[in-house]
Amino acid sequence: MLQSLQHLRFSFSFLLLPIFLWGCALAQQGNIWQGLALFIILHVGVYPASNGFNSYYDRDEESIGGLEKPPPVNITLLYTSLGLDLVATLWALYLNVWLGLAIFIYGLASKAYSYDKIRLKKLPFTSWLTVGFFQGFFTVWITYQGLCAVYWTHLPALPAQVLWGAVLSSLMLMGSYPMTQVYQHNEDGRRGDKTLSILLGIRGTFLFTSIVFAFVTTGYVYFLYLFFGFYWAIAYPLALMPVLAFFQYWAWQVWKNPKEANFKNAMRLNLLSAVCLNVFFAALWLVTLYSR
Repeated sequence: MLQSLQHLRFSFSFLLLPIFLWGCALAQQGNIWQGLALFIILHVGVYPASNGFNSYYDRDEESIGGLEKPPPVNITLLYTSLGLDLVATLWALYLNVWLGLAIFIYGLASKAYSYDKIRLKKLPFTSWLTVGFFQGFFTVWITYQGLCAVYWTHLPALPAQVLWGAVLSSLMLMGSYPMTQVYQHNEDGRRGDKTLSILLGIRGTFLFTSIVFAFVTTGYVYFLYLFFGFYWAIAYPLALMPVLAFFQYWAWQVWKNPKEANFKNAMRLNLLSAVCLNVFFAALWLVTLYSR
């Protein structure tokens, strides 16, 4: 059972928290208890369940996100992850039937990533687009829907700031996602999984992320200026300066020695990025919420 709990990787949910906080900031309203319930559903239920399910089918022997030395998996992990997913979905259904449906759809998409009969992980562009859409746009929509109690029929009439903010979140994830695969080339290759990072190569992955990061940062600055004001637009790139500094340092190290594209450095980048984004988006949400 302890091994199964390790594979759920609850701490890894912290790295996905920025999208939830960004969705909260875009909503600018909602019941605090509804928001807390949604936070638990996603970060204590859905995300760990997805981690466990994918670990069961991946059967990784080398480092994976949030777990440097993954223990062997067994059927208990599969049942635990499915049970956790069921509880999260039922809770979401209790709050709002449409929210429950959205959580169920998210769960199906996350399972398709590693499930051996589908395994989107073998399809580099399909998996990249799927992860970018569901962990970005769809999660912002889930957050907005959960906080504001809106229905799917309202999707065509989404406020512009929610729609374009959700698009930006997907673009941000699509830029950073290959970096989460850059240290897994050997193991992914042995299984026959063709990730986007494998296609790009180690240096290509860093170049790709650099280009998308520059584009998306520009987009966020312009978006924040339009919807939140000049000072938030200036604060965003300043908040990400530590991430940029470490990324450049790491890229320089990798250019000299490709072995530096390893688990520890990838987790350092992920953690630093999560901390900076969580602080910024939490501040944006709270300040805009209580200044209304």
